[in-house]
Amino acid sequence: MGYSLRKKAKSQTMLFNSIEFLVFFAIVFTIYYFPPFQKLQVPILIIASCIFYSWSAPALLLILLLSIIINATASFQVARISDKKQRFYWALSGVVLNVLILSLFKYAGLLTDFVADVFNIARTEGSIAYLFLKLPLPIGISFYTFEGISLIVDVLTQKDKSETESNAYVSPNFTQHLLNTSFFISFFPNLLSGPILKSKTFYPQIAPKYFKDIPLNFIFQSLVVGYFLKMVIADNLKDYTFWISFPYYQGFGTITNLTLLFGYSIQIFADFAGYSLIAIGFAAALGYQIPDNFDFPYISRSLSEFWRRWHISLSTWLRDYLYFPLGGNRQGKIRTYVNLMTVMTLGGLWHGAAWSYAVWGIYHGFGLAVERFFGFDKSKNKSPEPDSAETKPIWLQLLFDSLSVLGIFSFVSVGWLLFKLPRFEEAVDFVVTLVRNYKVKPGWSHIIPTLIFSIPVVIYHIPHFPTWQNLMEQDSNKNGQKVWSLYQDLALGIMLAMIFLNSGSSKQFIYFQF
Repeated sequence: MGYSLRKKAKSQTMLFNSIEFLVFFAIVFTIYYFPPFQKLQVPILIIASCIFYSWSAPALLLILLLSIIINATASFQVARISDKKQRFYWALSGVVLNVLILSLFKYAGLLTDFVADVFNIARTEGSIAYLFLKLPLPIGISFYTFEGISLIVDVLTQKDKSETESNAYVSPNFTQHLLNTSFFISFFPNLLSGPILKSKTFYPQIAPKYFKDIPLNFIFQSLVVGYFLKMVIADNLKDYTFWISFPYYQGFGTITNLTLLFGYSIQIFADFAGYSLIAIGFAAALGYQIPDNFDFPYISRSLSEFWRRWHISLSTWLRDYLYFPLGGNRQGKIRTYVNLMTVMTLGGLWHGAAWSYAVWGIYHGFGLAVERFFGFDKSKNKSPEPDSAETKPIWLQLLFDSLSVLGIFSFVSVGWLLFKLPRFEEAVDFVVTLVRNYKVKPGWSHIIPTLIFSIPVVIYHIPHFPTWQNLMEQDSNKNGQKVWSLYQDLALGIMLAMIFLNSGSSKQFIYFQF
């Protein structure tokens, strides 16, 4: 229904996999660690972050700066005011302003489309509807808005508990707090697509950094794996998963479409996990630890486990700042199911301003609710101890774990259709096509390359498969550890070579749309 005139402000984004970014980072890195500038490291990174962000759309830097001012002011007032009621109003005002800005730039078009369709309002140039539909979508706004909200809420919570704890990272000087908050919200490695930072873990890290403390091995591993996942896997797979777009999939058989859907699941993981690892690596090069965002999600044996492994910074944010405040699972089963559905629906809309994302959230919320109702969320989250009475024969445990993983992966993959085919009717039509085209011959020119580029991600997950981990724990001798270390070194070498020899055509990261 309806149409959208909105355009995302991201056409000139400085991508991690671009020469421009590598040159930019080299310059920033050199200045940052140059001894005469040791005391100016934070301002240097703030300026660098503003340049990085304005590379995409200079005018929209104003929205980022407005977010910084709102969150710095609100959190500072919450930290310094002794009256509990006034603190709450300052915190509430800050959160509301964050939500209003996010809603205006991200969801105004969606609501305008809906109202225009219902009331048959014209979207002609010069109309109010047209103006709302033309509002730009600042890249990264979902991420830095959530960081700002977490800052205000964390300061409020800690202030209510302890005066000392809240002041631990909120400077008594507003200028210094504004500087720290500017750094926290604009930190360029994670600015555009996360991981979502929390103030209580980031602010204590703000201190002089030294070249000698750089964790070179960790950075190397993070960047190599990250760039491999993005440039070799995701960027090559996109040329094949493109064909499950509407209406192309209608001409393919069941096996071909299923393979391409499998490939898209691999692609979206490789793209986003790759981005997160690259962000973590560059942040570490500047002396800062940002949280892991993925923990091998495609080996999950339950949907709840999947959400503890997938986009961890978002799922923990939704849990801490939405699910728990709504009551979590402490107010009875019915309320728990309602909370799950509410949180996942809003989490779906966070991913994009389209009703299909809400449907995706409802889909996962319903899955989590069903899983909790039958107790699957508890029974499949961990394997029995190797020596326990519950231990099954290895082949039976492997079968059990494999079927569980396959079931969750299939459920998640079907959900990704709503990302690839944002119109709900197209996603339904894809499923119908799977049934209708079962006699159409497999398209091996699409199937084979998709499987070839997907296999490395499967191999990437295997060492963390529950049954495999149990076997490794039982064979924890020194020789086994040496073999594993050699395997890792060999894998990194192969990945590094593939980055230079077989990278796909450059493409923006999938999660930039959020």
